[in-house]
Amino acid sequence: MLPLGDDTRQPARYPAVTVAIVAVNAIVFVLELLGGDSFVLRWSAIPADITAGRHLETLLTSVFMHGSWSHIIGNMIFLWAFGPEIEDAMGPRHYLIFYLIAGVVSMGAQIAANAQATVPNLGASGAIAAVMGAFLVTYPRDRIRTVIFFGIFFGITFIPAALLIGLWIVIQLLNLGAVAQTESGGVAYLAHVGGAIFGALLGPVFEKHSTPPRKR
Repeated sequence: MLPLGDDTRQPARYPAVTVAIVAVNAIVFVLELLGGDSFVLRWSAIPADITAGRHLETLLTSVFMHGSWSHIIGNMIFLWAFGPEIEDAMGPRHYLIFYLIAGVVSMGAQIAANAQATVPNLGASGAIAAVMGAFLVTYPRDRIRTVIFFGIFFGITFIPAALLIGLWIVIQLLNLGAVAQTESGGVAYLAHVGGAIFGALLGPVFEKHSTPPRKR
């Protein structure tokens, strides 16, 4: 399943922060392609370094890095599906702060699972999971336009946010044993779960003083 966007409501304003986040991720990915392994090793989060107190800034920089084309494209599609409505609900400034904190918290959760590992951890998945967690508690009944794949065939349907995001969270929980490893294509399931919990619990706090998006 691939979510495309909220069919129930639309943002009242242009999602400038979400667009900016997508742009920064794209620019950083180009820098990764140009800089190669040395760039990835310097700016991704390596658990052993973090626990030793080195390169703590990578808890944030790694949130804007990706391991492959499919990694960044998939993440940006998910962000675009849920981000604009949450940005509108929180307001641009609160949304940016929420996203950055969620990225650091979720990356920290993944690193804590294997604190002495030397494999780079990177990706926006945890921060995006927080956006999804916030969406889940804010607009659980909204219909999400979703692509369903059946082998080489596909179709578009509308799935309630609670069902779609809830199923996604269940899948992450069932795969908690995996550790994010770029070389082997591993997935940071603990970062996903940590991000989703962060978003569900604290998303409403960031939305408290903002005006929600209007329904279509």
